[in-house]
Amino acid sequence: MRGCAVQRALRFVQVLACVSCFVGTARAGGINLSWDDCGTFGSMTRNFACNTNTGFNSMIASAVSPIAMNQFDAASGVIDLVTNQPTISPWWTMDSPGCRGGPPSAMSADFFFVTGPFSCLDPWGGAASGGSNYQSAYPAPNRARIRLVCALSTPQSINNSSEYYFFRITFSNAKTTGAGSCVGCTDGACILFSQIQLAQPVGVGDATVTNPLTRNFVLWQASGAGVLGGCPGATPTRNTTWGAVKSLYR
Repeated sequence: MRGCAVQRALRFVQVLACVSCFVGTARAGGINLSWDDCGTFGSMTRNFACNTNTGFNSMIASAVSPIAMNQFDAASGVIDLVTNQPTISPWWTMDSPGCRGGPPSAMSADFFFVTGPFSCLDPWGGAASGGSNYQSAYPAPNRARIRLVCALSTPQSINNSSEYYFFRITFSNAKTTGAGSCVGCTDGACILFSQIQLAQPVGVGDATVTNPLTRNFVLWQASGAGVLGGCPGATPTRNTTWGAVKSLYR
């Protein structure tokens, strides 16, 4: 009997060790925003001399879901921007009829990560469709808001331990210098990934994530850190419902 008790105790210790390993590798849900790649693989600050109209600047919004989802089929996100000026400059007005509102707009969004980067996982597999909306001078004169929504026709599984790519937001350098240019490229900005909503079919279970994983904000120009209220404190999280985001693209 004593031998059996010892064996059971040893098995119990082994189980505890396995559980400890699992807990150690699991990650709480959270969101990241970086230039060029996801989370710690990207950078916090983009400094631009504002001396060319060519080239692009891409932010990657990524996240770890707080729950495992076996039928993940959609995501919506909100990104808030605040500049270090009293009002948003023409360079940052990327909606119509703004100076860089186009067509085409200087801002675009995509959900295609099949060709990289590959530091995090791709939940879309190139099969996602969606849209984005940029609204300057909202909800204050020196701010802007980007809303994004994306969906899959065939649900996929995502876990609650891996970091996934969800959105890429790109600003072109068009109309930065020379004839027809829009002033304000050198204005500093704090850009905050406020939240993401991860969805499954109705009744299965969704998740809204607002807490940072590593860093849920980036700076445009180093002076972006000096926005009134500090970055990211100057851009507080604002809840936006899934229905409100989707309504922008109907």
